[in-house]
Amino acid sequence: MTDFTLNAQVRSDLGKGASRRLRRNANLVPAVIYGGDKAPQSISLLLKDVTKLLETEASFSHVLTLNVDGQNESVLIKALQRHPAKGFVLHADFVRVVEGHKLTATVPLHFLNQETSVGVKQQGGEILHNINEVEVSCLPQDLPEFIEVDMANVEVGQVLHMTDLKLPKGVELVALAHGSDLPVANVHAPRVNKEDTPKEEGAAE
Repeated sequence: MTDFTLNAQVRSDLGKGASRRLRRNANLVPAVIYGGDKAPQSISLLLKDVTKLLETEASFSHVLTLNVDGQNESVLIKALQRHPAKGFVLHADFVRVVEGHKLTATVPLHFLNQETSVGVKQQGGEILHNINEVEVSCLPQDLPEFIEVDMANVEVGQVLHMTDLKLPKGVELVALAHGSDLPVANVHAPRVNKEDTPKEEGAAE
């Protein structure tokens, strides 16, 4: 079972220069916690701890515990700034989770039964993912690690929309609340039309 707890320290040395020194000299990641009824708090975390945490997909859609100098904060990852070439985390933003208050978080979609889908196995189609994650609104205890999308009965030409998703109890999609029923996935016919192949060969002769 993954431990979603990170140790952190309050940092008082702020600014771009200070952040560079943290990363270069101490292998620390500068970060900020904000939200709730508290003022933003600048912290630092060990780069190796952050890297290990992010190896687990669920870390992006899970309530984390930050132990900041002995005081626990329940948070979500809000944003990560990464090195453009090497990919390691340069800075992190966390938003506080308040018990009894709804939160918004981005949750990955897990697509099931793709190879055995009617549109693929019986009709020779190909699956296209329009989106791979959705923004949800729910209470902290209802936050899912992922949402499943069952492709088993999807046929060629059929499009699954957000309203077709089976959501866990207490979970709402932010886009639907705003009136946007976005496409999630579809099965389309193969792009190469076999009927065109003989014509091309004939033209070559």
